[in-house]
Amino acid sequence: MADAPSSAPRIAGLILAGGQGSRMARQDKGLLPLNGEPLVSHVARRLAPQVARLIISANRHADRYAQYGAVVADGEPALGDFQGPLLGIAAGLAAAADADWIVAVPCDTPFLPADLAARLIEAAESARSPLAYAMAGEQLHSACMALRPSLLPGLHAYLRAGDRKVGLWQARVGAVAAHFDDAPQAFMNVNTPDELAEAERYASQCRRS
Repeated sequence: MADAPSSAPRIAGLILAGGQGSRMARQDKGLLPLNGEPLVSHVARRLAPQVARLIISANRHADRYAQYGAVVADGEPALGDFQGPLLGIAAGLAAAADADWIVAVPCDTPFLPADLAARLIEAAESARSPLAYAMAGEQLHSACMALRPSLLPGLHAYLRAGDRKVGLWQARVGAVAAHFDDAPQAFMNVNTPDELAEAERYASQCRRS
């Protein structure tokens, strides 16, 4: 007898690695070392078990990112490079048009929850929304989101109109919050050398506990 078709959603993971690293001397943040491994390696290890496949949105060092997933170019020629995370979201949505959901995260969040995808998708489905973003306490983490590929045409229109604000676009599509008040440290992100040092300390504490 043939197996019954699975009702589980087809989920793609998207790691956003197209930033300028302006507060890191313009280094490629995803490749900065944390405990001897690139930041993107930590993120991929957290996200990969939660999704069917990984996509990396990047605009440099594609060869190095390719070991973690399929690499797609971040941006469109008409819009320019380094135009913010929504360009990477658009690239990922186009690359995973056959998925039911895409779970997007930045490359500089190395301690993501093991149930991030499930909780984001549950929040979106419960509200019948095409998008849910993470919130821990009063802190919004808008770049950590689950969204439907069907949002791509509207996102393209938003970008081509000159808008780049993630929160504004999310509000326009009726996004809802998924609450992670039990895991605020899971969304620690690394934007500066001081934050990288803090992440090193936190990772060391986690290893000892």
